[in-house]
Amino acid sequence: MIGLFLITHSSYGESLIQCACHVLNSRPVQMAQLGVSGQDDPLDLLPLARRWLSVVDSGEGVLLMTDIFGATPSNLALKLCEPGKVEAVTGVNLPMLMRTLTYRERETLPGLINRAVSGGRDGVMAVKVGRDAKT
Repeated sequence: MIGLFLITHSSYGESLIQCACHVLNSRPVQMAQLGVSGQDDPLDLLPLARRWLSVVDSGEGVLLMTDIFGATPSNLALKLCEPGKVEAVTGVNLPMLMRTLTYRERETLPGLINRAVSGGRDGVMAVKVGRDAKT
């Protein structure tokens, strides 16, 4: 199973995990998060991030998910990336997380990256209300 590791601002990652737990009625295994605050030095967090990465990695790879590309959490995630073994996506949201949880046991790491990106993108839509609304 591919491990999941969220590196986000503050408690956003833990909040996403808690929402996923609510939907699934249990806490998924091989998943961790690291919240980065404004006071944190990213270089100080790197050893902790490496430890969490090793916790969720069973040998099938790890998908890192961050919130904003170019921000401190994604810059930290980039330091952990190893092509083909540890990969990253940004823009994490609940639809993206749910999609990765659904497919991580049957996809390869490249396939899961595609599922994550499409899940995050497809989960964002305008909602129309009224008799002309289409689903």
